[in-house]
Amino acid sequence: MTRAPVMALGAGAWGTALANVAAVGRGRVPLWGRDPAQVAALARDRENARFLPGVPLAEAVAPTSDLSELATAEIVLCAAPAQAMRSVVRAARPHLAAGSAFVICAKGIEQGTRAFMSEVVAEEAPQVEIAVLSGPSFAADVCRGLPTAVTVAAHTQALARRLAEQLSSRSFRLYHSQDLRGVEIGGATKNVLAIACGMAAGRRLGASANAALIARGFAELARLGAAWGARTETLMGLSGLGDLVLTCGSNQSRNFALGEALGRGEALSEASHGKLAEGAFTASALMEIARDRSVEMPISQSVAAILAGKMDVEAAVEALLMRPLRAEG
Repeated sequence: MTRAPVMALGAGAWGTALANVAAVGRGRVPLWGRDPAQVAALARDRENARFLPGVPLAEAVAPTSDLSELATAEIVLCAAPAQAMRSVVRAARPHLAAGSAFVICAKGIEQGTRAFMSEVVAEEAPQVEIAVLSGPSFAADVCRGLPTAVTVAAHTQALARRLAEQLSSRSFRLYHSQDLRGVEIGGATKNVLAIACGMAAGRRLGASANAALIARGFAELARLGAAWGARTETLMGLSGLGDLVLTCGSNQSRNFALGEALGRGEALSEASHGKLAEGAFTASALMEIARDRSVEMPISQSVAAILAGKMDVEAAVEALLMRPLRAEG
C-alpha cells in the first residue's frame, strides 16, 4: 500500500504523538506548531520537552511553522485544542487541498456557538473531507509504541476505511465508523465526566464511588448520544465507553487531574497547573446542548456548576447523593 502524504497540525502532546504514528512508513511528516520558538526547539532537540519529555521524535517528523506545506498533504491530522480549532482551520484554509482528508483529533464543543468540531471545520474549510479520530489513548503511550486502539469516523465508509488503513500501525490500530456525531459526543462528554471522577478521587470517596460515577456517567453519555441519533455500538465502543473508562481512572488524563485538584480543595484558577483540560471549556456548552434536547445529565451539570463557581464540590456531592430514588436507566 502506498502511504499518502500526511501533515499534523498542533505541536502539543497529542499532535506530536500522531506525527510519530504517521511517520511509520513515510519519509517525511511535517508537524506544524504556532510558536516558532517551540518549533525551533523541536527541530533542534528532536524531543517535545514540554509535553512529552524523554520521548524522541520519529526521524521522519519535520517540525515546521509554515502552513503552506499543507498544499501537498492528502491527510491532515489536526490536534489543535477544541477552542482554538476555528482559528487554526481558518489560517490553514488557503493552503488545504480540495478533497484532502481533514482528521479532527480534538475532543470538545465550541463555546458560544455550541458547535461540534466537525461543524467548525465544515464552516471554515468547506473544500475538505471531514473525519474524526477519537478513543482511549494517552499520547505518551502512543509515542512509546504501546498497544492502542481508537476509532476514525467519516461520513462515507470509503473514507473512514481508507484513513484506518493509512494511519494504522502494528501498535496503533484504527477501527472505522460512519457515526461521526456519535464519536464526537463520546469524546466531548467523557472529558466532563472525567473531571467528576477526579473530584471524587480528590475527596477520597473510594473505588466504589468511582465505579458508580463511571456507570451513571455513561448513562448520561448514552442519553445524549441517543438524542443526537448516535449508534449504540459507537457509544459502547472505543470512542465512548472505552475512552470514558480510561480517562475516569487515571491522572494521566488532564481532565481527571483537574478534578482531582479541585476535590483536594485547590482553587479553580490553580487546579489546572498550567495544563489544558478540554472538559473545563466543554462543560458549559455540553449542558446547553443537553438542555436544548431535554437530556438529563446531573453529573455533568454539577461539574459545569462547579467550574462556573456556582457550587462547591461538597455541595455537588451532597446534591447527587440526595437525588430521588428511581429505576436504573
